[in-house]
Amino acid sequence: MFESFYEKLEQLGIVPVVVLDKVEDAAPLAHALMSAGMESAEVTFRTACAADVIRAMKAAEPKMCVGAGTVLTMEQLAEAIDAGAEFIVSPGFDEEIVAECIDKDVPVLPACVTPSEIIRALKFDLHVTKFFPAAQYGGLDTIKALAAPFVGHRFMPTGGVSTKNVEEYLSCPSVIACGGTWMVKPALFADGDFSEVTNEAAAAMAIVRHVRR
Repeated sequence: MFESFYEKLEQLGIVPVVVLDKVEDAAPLAHALMSAGMESAEVTFRTACAADVIRAMKAAEPKMCVGAGTVLTMEQLAEAIDAGAEFIVSPGFDEEIVAECIDKDVPVLPACVTPSEIIRALKFDLHVTKFFPAAQYGGLDTIKALAAPFVGHRFMPTGGVSTKNVEEYLSCPSVIACGGTWMVKPALFADGDFSEVTNEAAAAMAIVRHVRR
């Protein structure tokens, strides 16, 4: 299930976790990321304009893989899918959301940080899950410990991932990709200049190429 998406996710390596308060920032942010070779974005439903941001990013960069993050309710899920989200990410495991995504054939990455949660995911035939918040739940040490009994299961750690540790995370076979915010922090483009986003994203993608060459 979702194998083609998983393959794409591994190729992407890093998925920027986007929080935007203004829809007008969506298009230039999408251009900045794509120009750096970072061809994806997880637009979080932490702001009221998230669905419109998804639409705007897709309109600006049709080849960009744009998904929805922080999806907590069925209402948000419906909004995300209607906006054209290509994948769904949730900070926890909600069986109703997971089942609806599977029914609609929309890839879903629920967060699982315990053996019991991974077992629940496996019952839905999900073999890739988010690991959040990664730093607070033990980071790479915990991922490696969980990967031992759950052979073949892979994780997308998010939360505490940075330029300091992303190479170490990506070097672990159990990590399919990393989610991160450092290249899309609003402070980087508060003045309307998105060049720092491109610089940070390009540096991050250089790490991906180095690790997975």
